[in-house]
Amino acid sequence: MNYVGIDFHKNYSFITEMNEMGAIQRQLKLSNNRHTLKGYIDKLPVQSKIAIEATCNWYYFYELVEEHDLDVFLAHPLKTKAIASARLMNDKVSSETLAHLLRADLLPTAYIPDRTTRDIREVLRMHAFLIAQRTRLKNRVHAILMKNGLSCPYADVFGSISLRWLNELALRACYQDAITSYTRLAELFNEEIKLLQETIKTLAFDHPYARILDTHPGISYYSGLLIAVEIGDIQRFPNHGKLCSYAGLVPTMHASGGKVRMGSITKQGSKWLRWILVECSSHAIEKSFHYHALYTRVAQKNGSGTARIAVARSMLRAIYAMLKFNRPYQERQLRSAPWGHNQKGSEI
Repeated sequence: MNYVGIDFHKNYSFITEMNEMGAIQRQLKLSNNRHTLKGYIDKLPVQSKIAIEATCNWYYFYELVEEHDLDVFLAHPLKTKAIASARLMNDKVSSETLAHLLRADLLPTAYIPDRTTRDIREVLRMHAFLIAQRTRLKNRVHAILMKNGLSCPYADVFGSISLRWLNELALRACYQDAITSYTRLAELFNEEIKLLQETIKTLAFDHPYARILDTHPGISYYSGLLIAVEIGDIQRFPNHGKLCSYAGLVPTMHASGGKVRMGSITKQGSKWLRWILVECSSHAIEKSFHYHALYTRVAQKNGSGTARIAVARSMLRAIYAMLKFNRPYQERQLRSAPWGHNQKGSEI
């Protein structure tokens, strides 16, 4: 058996090859161009096992190896550093450490989704990026209006009525030209976002998890698809607690001297899953008696921010049951709701 530890960087990789006894066979530094890496991978023994740290560009190397009959393990960066801390850490030591941990079966691994899931994630993250850029343009327009002692009387500064209002303003040329430029850019962003949303609708319709999640209050086709691809295979989570931990929605715990103190949430794991659940929580509060009651109870004691986190965590527990048992969100009609409407509560 051949164990390979790769310290992968932007322009080069440092590689350590090790045998079953832990003896280093060879160490080398390679350029990260496709031809060089593919040539190295082609010459590796069939039974080789490869460990690479989960850096921002691990996709590139993994997809080169994916076509070969080789086992690739993605090392969890935080847990690897906790296990293999050293006073001296460089490329050589890092690659040796990865190979040693892999050989000893002590490597803390991260989940590797399939290529289809990875591609869908890229589409969704592009959508989030375009929305964020459009929001930045809106903020720039609002900033210009504030400099002139004005505020937009409409909810969407790039709406059709707002645009007419902006064009009628009598501002100095520097401000008017800037607003015109920002609105033109916003129109381009709107066109790209609309095209991308059609693609996302198709992907959501074809994804079995997204179709189930669309039945949950507060979750749309976009958020349902994002939750689905961030979770991946639900069977890899033995219980809902593990899933909540993966989303970073569980509180930190400090235990000492027989006393246990709960802190803020860990914020480790999938930041995208955590973000979309918190975003959806406000909509779920409006549409579900169960989540509204939970939010009200927690907010009275700990504030609205903590309450939204509690709702997001409760939503994730329901999502776990929905995906685990392949069933849509189930509700039962309640006799009354505390805010005067006949809402539905969750049975999950």
